[in-house]
Amino acid sequence: MTPLVAAAVLIAAVTHASWNAIAHGIRDQLLAFTLVGGGGALCGLALLPFAPLPAADAWPYLLASAAIHVVYQLLLMRSFHLGDFGQMYPIARGTAPLVVTVAAAVFVGERPDRWQAAGIALASAGLVGVALWGIRGARHAEREGNGGGAPQWLALTAAIATGLSIAAYTVVDGLGVRASGSPPAYIAWLMILEGFAIPVCALAIRRGALLQQLRPVAARGLLGGLLSVTAYGLVLWAQTRAELAPIAALRESSIIVGAAIGALFFKEGFGGPRIAAAGLMVAGIGLMLHAG
Repeated sequence: MTPLVAAAVLIAAVTHASWNAIAHGIRDQLLAFTLVGGGGALCGLALLPFAPLPAADAWPYLLASAAIHVVYQLLLMRSFHLGDFGQMYPIARGTAPLVVTVAAAVFVGERPDRWQAAGIALASAGLVGVALWGIRGARHAEREGNGGGAPQWLALTAAIATGLSIAAYTVVDGLGVRASGSPPAYIAWLMILEGFAIPVCALAIRRGALLQQLRPVAARGLLGGLLSVTAYGLVLWAQTRAELAPIAALRESSIIVGAAIGALFFKEGFGGPRIAAAGLMVAGIGLMLHAG
């Protein structure tokens, strides 16, 4: 991995955590993801005149990825609605590489070596740590009469399911962008195909009230869409310049960024422990993907 590719992936990590934070910060999640998706689709349309059509072999990957991305967005909306950003984001991002590595060992027979096994242990400990700090907060709120309990478990379930969808689209897009013959073309069509799904659903649900509801948060939401396209575009470009495993490991530094954003900007509790647990997850993922 060259320094340029590494820098691109690190920028992608920060911008990815940032657009997720913008979406979380908009109270009405349907409006937030309508704007993020719509902003991404507009960016995709703007790219079309400058990129050729993707190769025919890439279209099955594009269609599958678009469907998975819509599921991912719905799950992310649910987890953000139910839980803290500094907890939901690290769990969603950290679940994917951990599940893929363990599944490969169980179902494919790709046995981890001792360093990879240590990485699995570290990542698992960090994932459990992030989750437990949230449960502790929910129990405290429940004792104080402020709710908690069941919604926290629902939030954790949604975040883990989000991580599984991330694992799925990462594999699909890693193959699709290489088959496309043009990363910009693949990015543009992916943003268009996935970007309009949530806005269309929002229009069907909110009808004539949608535009009025969007106005107060339009600037933030569209910025989130631009950051989303930038983040994923940088990663897809990097996947054409280096091996997938080190890119995936470096990209997950966004886990620490997300935990820090939750503590610093959203003033969520347990910021220090969550950042430490997120650091364990990133270290474990690094060992899992780099060793071998």
